[in-house]
Amino acid sequence: MAKQDEQKADLSPAEVEDRIWELAKEIDICMFVTWDGEYNRARPLSARARREENAIYFLVNDDSPKNEQLASYPKVTMAWADTSRYKFVTVSGQAVVSNDREKIAQLWERTDEAWWDNAQDPDIRLITVTPDEGELWDSPGRIVATAKMALAAVTGNKPDFGDNAKVDL
Repeated sequence: MAKQDEQKADLSPAEVEDRIWELAKEIDICMFVTWDGEYNRARPLSARARREENAIYFLVNDDSPKNEQLASYPKVTMAWADTSRYKFVTVSGQAVVSNDREKIAQLWERTDEAWWDNAQDPDIRLITVTPDEGELWDSPGRIVATAKMALAAVTGNKPDFGDNAKVDL
């Protein structure tokens, strides 16, 4: 947990957790970050955030380098950004790659046809992330944030960009 003075939130920890799950589901595409033993590697992936299952799922190709990275280094970070509304979320947790055909079929969406013919494609694998912590930056939006930056520049005060909080998930 980060120091209290590093964060600012008018939300309770439960409300922060609610908002993290809400934004992860709403924004969908995240930067999925793995470690290859030398560098962090990030790539955009469509996230299937399922709070009721305490899991975030990803459909990926069987031959993806990230699968090998996860076998050695299962700790990942996912980062979502809605820059038009100044809403940002990170979640970290443990990832596992599987060939759970039933779950792949449950998670299948029409947009997945851009990558595979159907949910039965034998090259699809499932990454399941069990979150253990998350952080939220939730501003009131671009117009308000811009106005607050301008006011801060004039007054010499730091701008208040809304809620920032870190919680264990």
